[in-house]
Amino acid sequence: MTVLSDRWIKKMSKSKGMIKPFVDKQNRRGKVSFGLSSYGYDARVSNEFKIFTNVNSGIVDPKVFKKDSFVTKKAKECIIPPNSFALARTVEYFKIPKNVLVICLGKSTYARCGIIVNVTPLEPGWEGHVTLEFSNTTPLPAKIYANEGVAQFVFIKGNEIPNITYDKRKGKYMKQKGVTLPKI
Repeated sequence: MTVLSDRWIKKMSKSKGMIKPFVDKQNRRGKVSFGLSSYGYDARVSNEFKIFTNVNSGIVDPKVFKKDSFVTKKAKECIIPPNSFALARTVEYFKIPKNVLVICLGKSTYARCGIIVNVTPLEPGWEGHVTLEFSNTTPLPAKIYANEGVAQFVFIKGNEIPNITYDKRKGKYMKQKGVTLPKI
């Protein structure tokens, strides 16, 4: 397996539309950085947020997920309550090649503030907006800035194309747009 460089990411994004919109260099002037880096791509969070709330005294159940567990908000920033979380999506739409696995790592700027970004791997053949989960591990409200960097995606080339790619098995999150809630 090989971690793929900025040259490969740029080539695949420009010629194959792997990342749209694509920013071909790091942008950070007064913002949390985003765009192409040496061995990855720092994606931005959109302005669509779903903030967890317990106003209905619900139980979080991935098999019977209640949409009223979230408050939906479109804004330039999102305030996550203490010890809570929010869902959002990337600005970028990804189309992952069939021989590549993508790992997501939260940005250190947010991690140093107690805000953890979690994303499962982007599997070979998957495409869509990436749904992001932000956990506020602090006892204080935490702020996320829309249209700024939140996570780095690292592209790893496999030794061959797998027998079953995400698109072939018709994965439930294929071509997702917007913030996507859990599905069974």
